[in-house]
Amino acid sequence: MGSHRRLAPSGFDRGASAALCTLSAAAAALTAVPADAAPHRDTRAEVDRLYEEAERATQAYDKADERADALRRQVRDAQEHIARRAQRVNTMRERLGSLAGAQYRSGGLDPAVALLLSDDPGDYLAKAATLDRIGVQQEGRLRELRGELRQLAQERSRAAGKLAELERSRKAVDTHKRIVQRKLARARHLLNSLPADERAAYDRASRAGLPGPAGDVAPGARAAAAVAAARSALGRPYVWGASGPSGFDCSGLMQWSYAQAGVHLPRTSQDQRHAGRQVPLSQARPGDLVVYRADASHVGMYVGAGRVIHAPHPGAPVRYDPVGMMPISSVTRP
Repeated sequence: MGSHRRLAPSGFDRGASAALCTLSAAAAALTAVPADAAPHRDTRAEVDRLYEEAERATQAYDKADERADALRRQVRDAQEHIARRAQRVNTMRERLGSLAGAQYRSGGLDPAVALLLSDDPGDYLAKAATLDRIGVQQEGRLRELRGELRQLAQERSRAAGKLAELERSRKAVDTHKRIVQRKLARARHLLNSLPADERAAYDRASRAGLPGPAGDVAPGARAAAAVAAARSALGRPYVWGASGPSGFDCSGLMQWSYAQAGVHLPRTSQDQRHAGRQVPLSQARPGDLVVYRADASHVGMYVGAGRVIHAPHPGAPVRYDPVGMMPISSVTRP
């Protein structure tokens, strides 16, 4: 979310300030600025602050949502694995049941007595040897079954833990979503409270953008493809929590642009900050990620000539802005 341009003081205001500089401070304060200008400037500053706070909450939402997606995949994989292991357990139980049935059908007589009564002692001894092997086999399969049951119980326990973590992540997503919505609603309310001419000027500043730069060369084919993708998104709306292609938040635009170049970036600006090699701003090349603010809550893509492409804030579409539009935290080359 970019910083928002303030309306420049009029020529009358500057002239009045210069003319009255020799008067008392009280007189200058009364005559240099219209009575209602300060509240309106305060309103615009508060809107900017709310947008900045909403973007921090948006990045927290993106992080929680990404974690929830990962947990959903893990839970799904665990459930599929549990189902396969449970099927193996059932198959082993069936085999053990067959072995137990064979032993039961041969039982009932002491082996020595059975040998004495047998019409064919050689045949009996062969069967007895087979039953002994069945007994050894059954014992081994019982041990294997017990091991499978332990593994199944452990996997079910881990899956239950993942489900509980997923539920916590879902709650975090909902919490951050409510925070974003509340701050954006407050910002819209404040903007609507501005006089029509000031609101129109604010909207014009939000829609403004610099012309596309030329001349600087990307450091590689992937960076060039990412820059081309970012430029193709110019004019598309800012949508918090979105990663394209119809709308973007700041980190969503970076992730989508690099995805078009076959490069996976993390979802949030905080993680994108560490998604490559950090370079000095003086060495920035097209495709580098410029991360803003100490908390890394905003990110844009350097495109050359001292400019970035970024998704600024609600109401301001993807656009060019000066690279120094707000305090720079770091520059990362993916």
